[in-house]
Amino acid sequence: MAMDHTVKVILGSIAFAVFWLLAVFPAIPFLPIGRTAGSILGAMLMVIFRVLTPEQAYAAIDLPILGLLFGTMVVSVYLERADMFKYLGKVLSWKSKGAKDLICRVCLISAISSAFFTNDTSCVVLTEFVLKIARQHNLPPRPFLLALASSANIGSSATPIGNPQNLVIAVQSKIPFGQFVIGILPAMLVGVVVNALIILILYWKLLSVQKDEEDPSPEVIADEDVLSHRFSPARLSHSQIPSLNSAEWDSRLDSMNAQSPPCSNANVETIRNSVSSKDNEIHRSHSTLTEPARISDASKEWLPNASPQKREEGFSSKSLNSMDKQKEPVILQSSEGKEHWSTKWRRIAWKSCVYLVTVGMLIALLLGLDMSWTAVTAALALVVLDFKDAQPCLEKVSYSLLVFFCGMFMTVDGFNKTGLPSAFWNFMEPHAQIDRVSGTVVLALVILYLSNLASNVPTVLLLGARVAASAAAISPAEEKRAWLLLAWISTVAGNLSLLGSAANLIVCEQARRTPQLSYNLSFWNHLKFGLPSTLIVTAIGLVLIR
Repeated sequence: MAMDHTVKVILGSIAFAVFWLLAVFPAIPFLPIGRTAGSILGAMLMVIFRVLTPEQAYAAIDLPILGLLFGTMVVSVYLERADMFKYLGKVLSWKSKGAKDLICRVCLISAISSAFFTNDTSCVVLTEFVLKIARQHNLPPRPFLLALASSANIGSSATPIGNPQNLVIAVQSKIPFGQFVIGILPAMLVGVVVNALIILILYWKLLSVQKDEEDPSPEVIADEDVLSHRFSPARLSHSQIPSLNSAEWDSRLDSMNAQSPPCSNANVETIRNSVSSKDNEIHRSHSTLTEPARISDASKEWLPNASPQKREEGFSSKSLNSMDKQKEPVILQSSEGKEHWSTKWRRIAWKSCVYLVTVGMLIALLLGLDMSWTAVTAALALVVLDFKDAQPCLEKVSYSLLVFFCGMFMTVDGFNKTGLPSAFWNFMEPHAQIDRVSGTVVLALVILYLSNLASNVPTVLLLGARVAASAAAISPAEEKRAWLLLAWISTVAGNLSLLGSAANLIVCEQARRTPQLSYNLSFWNHLKFGLPSTLIVTAIGLVLIR
């Protein structure tokens, strides 16, 4: 693409710079409007500066990517309601064998969950779990938070639905879901293991400190607190209204009488008489309904000449009356038990349907069906199976993220039309041919640098098609490898610094805002681990992805 005239290049660069600044520093002092508003502002400036026409701006929005992102978020919401992430938390603490074992579990579970439910979702729901487990075992939170964020980024690289940049690559490259997984899975597995080893080496002494059981901290977290997580769905309990008999009423009224002033005794007696009369009326109506021909106890007492048969009938009716009173609580308890079991089995059946729909979605993706429509169909299937108003679940979808993507698509497309990305790639292309080892290394360094400078999704949007076209000139196999390398490098690049990926920022913010477990993961603490981990894990992918 030829360079546009100077004014258009300058104005387009200004609009993209505004977008980048607010995307990386959403709370910048002179314009603290956030990432979502910043992306819309960048898109609006592209149209105002006439870098894009309104029609071109709307056409830049990639609806399949938005549909896939929306569908996976809805499925994640229903999996959260079905206790999926609560079960993951139980696996983290089940029969733990120490701090190093916990680190390995955090790395493994974070990687697997992010591969299927996106890295951002995994970090949101698992951060508090990790903090609770670290506090429970009297361990420093830093290595656990680093293990969670870095493993989530590495694990998300294995599938097209693991992170936003993979969504873009999967849609643009048209690589089937199964081939995408097969191409990156070996590098992902080795990368997670190596990343865990790096954490263990860097924090070996810190993780070797034994828990002091003789002097427990007053804020030790119990097992129940670890497993009862705020992301688990709330269960509605049936309220039970206690039924008070006349004796209980009398005791309560006597206590009221003892505590009340003398002037209120008459009122208390009036209440007592009213309650007693109501109780007698209930018993009389009950006796009339159950046995109309029953002879009352009073009439039996004033009939001395009554025959033994009549007396026996009176005694029998009295016994039956008392037996009926004894049977009533048993019947109520039985009905409540049946209702409890019925609710429990309905809950189990619903959770099973959620898991089956999710597995069906993954199978459909592996079979090569359209990823966007598959995710949306699975989301709507869960909405229908829930059989209730879907608004509470749909409100948990991050619509601000969808709007952010819309603005980003427009802004990046406008920046592409300035010709600057093409000029940069034309300069780097001769040195970044992936059929040579040196070229692959140069390409990896360029993607690492741009992913941390401009974020990974814009980097993929800016360079993806150009890198693939350059590799396609060599061979179709190299084109596919170029897309997979782009997915791997741009994802792992997020581990380099705290600002490298949204997952890192989510873990940092969640840890800082968690009540009573707050921990501040600083930029430099992350960089000390992130720099060696990113370079080593990226190199693993360059070797294994073929």
